[in-house]
Amino acid sequence: MASAFDMMRRYGPATFLTKAIIAAIIADVLLLAFIFLRRAYRNRHFVKRDARLMEFRSKWDALLSGQLPYESWRANPFDRRIVEEIALDAFEVAGSDESARLLRFLRASGLIEKRIFEARKHRGWRRHRALVALGRTRAPEGIPALSEGLRDSKVETRNAALRGLGRMGSTEAAEEILTWIAEVGLVVPALPLQNALINCCRERPQILLPYLRHAADPVREVLGRALGEVASPLLGLDLLELVDDRQPEIRAAAARALANTQPGHALEALIELTRDVVWYVRLRAVVALGKLHRPEALPHFVKALTDSNRLVRMRAAEALIDQGADMIPIFRSVVATKDRYGLHGYLAALENAGLRASLEAKLKETNTLPKDEVELLLQVLHSASLPDMPEGPTSVEVAALGSHL
Repeated sequence: MASAFDMMRRYGPATFLTKAIIAAIIADVLLLAFIFLRRAYRNRHFVKRDARLMEFRSKWDALLSGQLPYESWRANPFDRRIVEEIALDAFEVAGSDESARLLRFLRASGLIEKRIFEARKHRGWRRHRALVALGRTRAPEGIPALSEGLRDSKVETRNAALRGLGRMGSTEAAEEILTWIAEVGLVVPALPLQNALINCCRERPQILLPYLRHAADPVREVLGRALGEVASPLLGLDLLELVDDRQPEIRAAAARALANTQPGHALEALIELTRDVVWYVRLRAVVALGKLHRPEALPHFVKALTDSNRLVRMRAAEALIDQGADMIPIFRSVVATKDRYGLHGYLAALENAGLRASLEAKLKETNTLPKDEVELLLQVLHSASLPDMPEGPTSVEVAALGSHL
């Protein structure tokens, strides 16, 4: 009796096709078996993890106080990871007292020292995870290990160390980052560096100023954006020297910072920046000027409505609406510019604020304007077009609207 292989040999080339089909079926079966086994293992792992998590949660106060011996869980990597995750997650929402309690626990249990060891001795993803976790502890003793990670040859390690220092949120971490970029320049993506500096410099934004004066141009742009976010009244007049900086990004950052600090000379500086040659500097200046809520800025918002950049016009129109001044003189000034783009921007801002009907009602009720001018203003309001009109109010008249703010 012929065997199965003899029968397959008799069919010639069809034999190879049959073998390929059999091999594919076997491979599919093995792959499905692997998937089911892996799914069963992961399901068992998460069930076990949830059970241990609930157990530690129920004994959390005893664990933090040391009543539950550290040796009962620290030697087990599975339990140690769960305890560390709970503690680090609690850091995110803890107040000052609870943070100090959690930090004492992490020190007493040796978890911080273990992460410092892993951040220095491990490589690859284990080191990256240790660096980020070390930053989440906010422990000052972890800063030297994170600083070593910044100077690693691999960009992934540098990014992990930068994230860790950013999570520290301390002036000491900011000094390490600033010293490092002063040495090597911009060797990491700009956005993570900017976010780390913002988190670390909120308490002392003035620490950025010396580096901003002497750093290379790419680094100065990042430092300038960070300074614009964290600037405080403590900076005072130090920001005014940045208004005339040669880099547009620094001038734009100075405009944003001046809105946050609001020193006595901020108004004049921002008015000067609204006439800058670079559009996004003018944009930042208009936005910052709107935050000051000063009546002297009104004519400059009207002037910005005639800007060549659409975003500047939009922000100027929004600022005019937000000031809360009398809308009729403002509307007359907008129409008097004879700039249809500025008019459209102002009318769009009115519509978005839900004030178009209010302006129309005030125009119909006013007794301070000639009737023919009121009719022309209503026509402009309805048609969004610019007919020939008499001259509107002067800039001095617009600036006198401060009493209505």
